[in-house]
Formats: sequence, C-alpha cells, structure tokens
Amino acid sequence: MSDLSATLSRVKPSPTIAVTTKAQELKAAGRDVIGLGAGEPDFDTPDHIKAAGIRAIQEGKTKYTAVDGISELKAAICAKFKRDNGLDYVPAQVSVASGGKQILYNALMATLNPGDEVVIPAPYWVSYPDMVLLAGGEPVVVPAGIETGFKLTPEALEAAITPKTRWFIFNSPSNPTGAGYTWDELKGLTDVLLRHPHVWVMTDDMYEHLAYDDFQFCTPAQVEPALFGRTLTCNGVSKAYCMTGWRIGYAAGPERLIGAMRKIQSQSTSNPCTISQWAAVEALNGSHDFIAENNAVFTRRRDLVVSMLNAIDGIECPVPNGAFYVYPSIAGLIGKTSAGGALIEDDEAFATALLEETGVAVVFGAAFGLSPNFRVSYATSDTALQEACGRIRAFCEGLR
Repeated sequence: MSDLSATLSRVKPSPTIAVTTKAQELKAAGRDVIGLGAGEPDFDTPDHIKAAGIRAIQEGKTKYTAVDGISELKAAICAKFKRDNGLDYVPAQVSVASGGKQILYNALMATLNPGDEVVIPAPYWVSYPDMVLLAGGEPVVVPAGIETGFKLTPEALEAAITPKTRWFIFNSPSNPTGAGYTWDELKGLTDVLLRHPHVWVMTDDMYEHLAYDDFQFCTPAQVEPALFGRTLTCNGVSKAYCMTGWRIGYAAGPERLIGAMRKIQSQSTSNPCTISQWAAVEALNGSHDFIAENNAVFTRRRDLVVSMLNAIDGIECPVPNGAFYVYPSIAGLIGKTSAGGALIEDDEAFATALLEETGVAVVFGAAFGLSPNFRVSYATSDTALQEACGRIRAFCEGLR
C-alpha cells in the first residue's frame, strides 16, 4: 500500500511481542513450546489491589477523569516518590498514562524536533529507539557490553553527547540485562550530565522494586539533586505490582514538561482507564508485603537459570541485580551448525533454530541493540525454566 505514512518506514514492530506471538501460534498448532520471551510477572495481581478495582466499578467510578490522572492517584505518586526516593513532587508535576510506554512516548513527542539526538545505552528496551524515531528524533546508541557489566561508563556517555543531544534515556535495573547501577556508578554518569546543561534525563525505573541480594536501587534525581529540574522520573505499577494488563504508568518532572505531555495525551488517548487508576491508588498506598515474597521466588529462579546456562559450553551468563531477565552471551557458539542443519551466524539465527528445533522461545540480542546474546525472562515456573534450560543445553551440545 503506497498511501501509508512515511513515518512507518522509520520504525519496526516490537520484536519481544513478535516472539511471544510466534510462540503462542506454535502452541496453538500443537507444538510443545516454552515461552521465555514475555516481560511480565507470572504472579496474579494481589487481592487487595483487585478488590480496589472491583470497588471502583461497584461505586460507579467509571466516568472520564482528568486527562492525566485523578488527584488521588497523583497524591499517591507524590507520596511514593517521597517515601521510596526522597524526591519532593507536587501533583501538578505528575502525569499518569496508559502504561509506562505512553509516558515515554508523550515526553518524546512533546520535546523532540527533527535532528534532535537521544542517547540510549545498548542493550536497551526494544521500544526506545523506535519511539525516538516516531517523534522525529535520532537515536544515538552507545554500546555497554558484557565487559562493563552491561553498564554505560561515564567516558562513553561523555563521548556520545553533542550540541544536538536532547535526552539521555536511563534504565536501571535494566530490561533486557537486569543490570543495576550502584549509587557511585550513577554518580559518575550524573557528573557528566552536570557538564552538559542542555541534556535532559529520562529515567525508566519500572523495575525499581525488583532488586535482589544487597543491590540498592537509586534514581538520577536522587543521586544528583542539581539534575532535578531537568529529569523526568518515570515508573509504573506493571512489574512490581503484577499489573501489566491494567496499563498504568506515571512520571514526575518539571511542570512545563508535564503540561506539554498532558497536551499530547489530551489529543491522543485522554485519561487512562478509571478503574485501573483506582487500583493503582491501592497498589501504591496499600500493603507491599507481597513484593518481598515475589522477589524471593524471582531470586531463586534467577540463580537456577544462571547456574544452568553457565554450565553450557559457549554461553556466558552474568548474574543480574534486578528485573527478571538474564542476557547471556553466545559468542562461543557463532559459526556452528545445529543438529537440524541451521547455521548459527548470529543471535537471531540462534533464537530461530532454538524455537524450531526445541520449542524454547527466547528473544535474540540484536532486538536490544547488542549481540551476540539472547534474553531469557525467568518470570515463569521453576519447572518450565528447568525444562527450557535443559533443552537449551541439549541444543547447544548438538552444535557442530
């Protein structure tokens, strides 16, 4: 069709969604498939949060709300930022949208002009570069490889910044690697940003509460208060609160930016789901005891997957600090041929052959901007993870 927007040629569909869809199709066709592609907890939304959503329906709280969130939710978000991060925001500095993705998209749409650059460390969440392109900007991808623990160095950030840089997008703990920045590591980056007052900071803190061992989460405006006035601190209830389908993301930042984001949202989606907003109030204000319980399960699964993958010749799997992903390197397997005759020329070929020959669905590293790797989500049962890692091992042992 020749009459579609030229903008579409700048972006590609989400590879993580594509992998999940392909796995579901094979399952529907009767194949024994284990999907390790989905970026969502397998735990159900906690009962007290579900009850708040039901109560909202029963009380008739089902009408339009203010474009970017009810006042009760904005108040809960301000309280959360103060409690968890020591950041002082007022409701006028808060935006609520239909998921974290819309928050980021609104901010980029509201601020980018043609030629503006956005610095994105790789590996990155698949949507960052494409959202920048949709908004008319240019993604500047900076590799942060396994040798630095998948973390951007201050030197690499400094080298990537130009007079055209508008934003630096920062995600810790990271999707896809689970790598988390310590206070000192983050201070190294914020020191660079202080030298470049024209660069704004967009933090994606979606995995804040999914942190393991002795890792302590911190966010840029907390580490460097001088950046507070040019930081958009983004978060949501999807991951820690097991509310992916409820679609509530939020952010806090300078009032002028929040106002611009509200304007974008007013002419695209208007308010997020009212029922979900009331459930999110309960999520932020209510009991958080379940998070520690879930994290104990995630830690156990992480250790299982890391140990099983590291036992495979040709695979190197670092131990992540948070989220629910591992991002093993397959540098030792490139150039080999599978038992089914597939040449493993890159990580996409590896993931394709793995799915076709063993029924294990993973996401290839090129989707996240750093190869040769693949992403495993361990947000599934121990039994499924054990079986999947066993199949990956058998597949790798069959490579010649």
